[in-house]
Amino acid sequence: ISAVQRDRVVGFSKKGIEEGARLVTGGPDKPEGLDKGYYVKPTVFADVNNDMTIAREEIFGPVLTIIPYEDEQDAVRIANDTIYGLGGNVWAGTKEHGIEVAKKIRTGQISVNGGRYNPLAPFGGYKQSGLGREAGKFGLEEFLEVKSLQL
Repeated sequence: ISAVQRDRVVGFSKKGIEEGARLVTGGPDKPEGLDKGYYVKPTVFADVNNDMTIAREEIFGPVLTIIPYEDEQDAVRIANDTIYGLGGNVWAGTKEHGIEVAKKIRTGQISVNGGRYNPLAPFGGYKQSGLGREAGKFGLEEFLEVKSLQL
């Protein structure tokens, strides 16, 4: 959307390379054939760990980090090891198992097995990804004032 945001995203790509993540595709170079605008290459990093900047920050750009995990418990630990918690995704063999795992992850919204976005559901995060909710019943309640009567 701006030179500032483009430069921020490019900076994260450079930082990922500096910190030892394996660049799978994309990267900090300007995309070919896009001379106008503030474009960055869609970028994928592998061999990322949760100590790396690209795993710890909200990049708000087309940068994907792949973090390996040992087992389900380790995956939940990694997902929760962040100061943010806006959204996440769980892929599981069954919907029921996906729901079980999703309940352990501290995010304001989470999809299970590619569940569609529901515009009637409340939107908002946990931790430093926001306080309060937009949309749905809980979003409407943000605009209400409650009065308590003692008789």
